[in-house]
Amino acid sequence: MTHFLVTEENPTGHKLEDVLGMVRSDVIHRCTRITDDARPEAQAVLSNNMRVLALLTEAIDIATDSTRILDKAFGPSQAGKGGPPRIGT
Repeated sequence: MTHFLVTEENPTGHKLEDVLGMVRSDVIHRCTRITDDARPEAQAVLSNNMRVLALLTEAIDIATDSTRILDKAFGPSQAGKGGPPRIGT
């Protein structure tokens, strides 16, 4: 069973791109709190966070593409309404 994503066992879950978007938003919020901290440690963390943001954005784009592929091939997901998965078992 997944904790965050929509599955048959978790019909009220989220799409992957939505979860990644929430994480990205949290990272952005954290970044805004340390941008004015000139200490080298804070700047290193900020730099790392910027790299993470770029990777999250790429992951969101990939997940969105997967959703688009599934929607085009099989129509909208019905998992949130207790329907079967569109692919897999």
